[in-house]
Amino acid sequence: MYKGFFGLKDNPFNVNPDPRFLYLTKEIEEALSGLKYGVQNRKGFITLTGEVGTGKTTLVNRLLDWLHEQKVRTAFLFNSRMNTSQLFDFILAEFNITCESTSKSQQLMKLNRWLMDRFRAGETTALIVDEAQNLTYPVLEEIRLLTNLETSTEKLLQIVLSGQPELEDKLKSPQLRQLRQRITLRYKTTPLTEKQTNDYIIERLRIAGSDGKPIFSPRAIAIIHKYSTGVPRVVNLLCEHSLINAYVEQQRPISAKIVQDVAHEFQLDEVGPDGQGLAHAERDQKLGLNAEMKVLIPNRGFAHTETDQRLALNGEMKVLIPEKITDEVAKVASTTGSDAQVDFAETARAQPGVYTSTSLYTSASFIQNLGQAFSRFRIPPPMTPPREEPSRPSITLTWPTSARQR
Repeated sequence: MYKGFFGLKDNPFNVNPDPRFLYLTKEIEEALSGLKYGVQNRKGFITLTGEVGTGKTTLVNRLLDWLHEQKVRTAFLFNSRMNTSQLFDFILAEFNITCESTSKSQQLMKLNRWLMDRFRAGETTALIVDEAQNLTYPVLEEIRLLTNLETSTEKLLQIVLSGQPELEDKLKSPQLRQLRQRITLRYKTTPLTEKQTNDYIIERLRIAGSDGKPIFSPRAIAIIHKYSTGVPRVVNLLCEHSLINAYVEQQRPISAKIVQDVAHEFQLDEVGPDGQGLAHAERDQKLGLNAEMKVLIPNRGFAHTETDQRLALNGEMKVLIPEKITDEVAKVASTTGSDAQVDFAETARAQPGVYTSTSLYTSASFIQNLGQAFSRFRIPPPMTPPREEPSRPSITLTWPTSARQR
């Protein structure tokens, strides 16, 4: 619809994981090279993980294209919700192996003979599983056992597991420790930086036939990055609908207002791509995106990630506030009005030590209000406990001694 108006030959922001449009950031290029190396050199188990929408399937499709060019025999499992018997059915079907028996032992023997024939012919075979975070523990164990199909020097089947971060969590479980120990290469996809978002948009437009003249204004691209937080799938969504709306209004280059309207239409100005609240103020961005928050959750250790840190108010929690933002946090706290926050602000400025509130209601309100300053330190809406409860959890905030305001 809009291709003629913008001088394009293809739709640049289709949601389909078209490998032609793979944008090679440093991380993506490293992951693609590593996956090629791992399969080609028979390294056995390889994992590729990343948040939703960060380009894993597009990367896998590029890998598959390359493997086909190299005459590598591949089985690609895109539906990971299966049981063990379905797993072997899928693998045999993908490799075009006929087996009349439904017995697992017969299917394994058939697969092993076929793999040995490919090995003797100098061919490499690979099994690639997408959405691997959905695999059950029994299926993952069966996949591990497939690596036992080997010669004395080589693995007969190379396996790539691609999935969301939940896959990493699952692989850390004690029952999968044998599988975890066999993973030889690990790669990750990450959201784009603001500059990468700009280059990503320009590159996809170029591949789609753009003549190089601006289609999105610089401010529009900045807004796209803000609401997408650098997630390529959401960038595509915003760009696609912005192109449609701009075509209707006959506007080029596309203004920031058009992008904002699209973001509002998809509620991205209220909820971020990860389903959590989105920070709007520059101060929120500064504190949430640039400060590392370390959260101590009882019995679970420290969480260091700069992405979601969901905390339940059900026990003592310590928040270590980096020195570089302590004063700013105190400033935010002292301007919001509640006694608890003013108390925290004065303590943070005047003396080292620990702020403790034993009232769950006060603590929850305090943290919730400060949450605007910590755009990445997200907490579920507080629930006021019954007043008759004899004891309540506490939240403890700690900061480095050196963080006093001078």
